[in-house]
Amino acid sequence: MNIFAGLETFLYVIASALFFPVVAGLVLLTFWIVISFGSFLREYLERRRGYCIAVKRYKNMLDSEMSLSAVNGNIDINLERLLQDAELGLIKSLDRIRFVIRVGPALGLMGTLIPMGIALSALAQGDMSKMAGSMVTAFTSVVVGLACSVVAYVISLVKEKWVRADMREMEYLTELTLRTQKTEARSQITKENEDEVFEETKTV
Repeated sequence: MNIFAGLETFLYVIASALFFPVVAGLVLLTFWIVISFGSFLREYLERRRGYCIAVKRYKNMLDSEMSLSAVNGNIDINLERLLQDAELGLIKSLDRIRFVIRVGPALGLMGTLIPMGIALSALAQGDMSKMAGSMVTAFTSVVVGLACSVVAYVISLVKEKWVRADMREMEYLTELTLRTQKTEARSQITKENEDEVFEETKTV
C-alpha cells in the first residue's frame, strides 16, 4: 500500500512539475499563432494583388541557375533539383502549421488536467481560493489551446491551396524555361550549320 501511495505521489509531482512548462508553451504558441496569422493576412493581400513572393523568388533562382548551368552544363538535372528543393520548402512551411494543429489541443488538455488535480487537492484541504484559481487556469488553458488549433487549421486549409498553386506555377516555369533553352540550342545549331554550308559554298 505504501508503494502505491509513493507511486501516486511521484506521478503528482511529475504532473505538477509539468504545469509551468505547459503554461509557457501555451503562451509561446499564442504569440506564434498571432505572428503567423499576421503574416498570413499580409500574404493574402499580396496574392489578391497578383503578387506571389514564393513564385517570384523561384523565378529569380531559376534565372540564376540558368546562367550557371549555361556555363557548367547539366541544365535538366540542375533545374529538376532546384524545383524539388523549392517544393520541399513549401511543404516544410505547411509542416509548422500542422504541428500547431496537433500540439495546441494537447497542451490545452494538459493545461486543463494538471490544474484540476491541484484544485482537487486544494478542495480536500479546504482552500477554496486556490481551487477557484486552479479551475480558472484549467478552463483558460483549454480555450487557448483549442483557439490556436482552430486558427492554425484555417490557415493550413488556405495555405495548402496556395502551395498546390505555387507548385503548378513553378513546374510550368521550369518546363517553359527548358523548352525555351532547347529551342535556342536547336536554333544555334541550325545557324552554325547554315554558316558552315555558306562557307563551303563560298570556297567552291
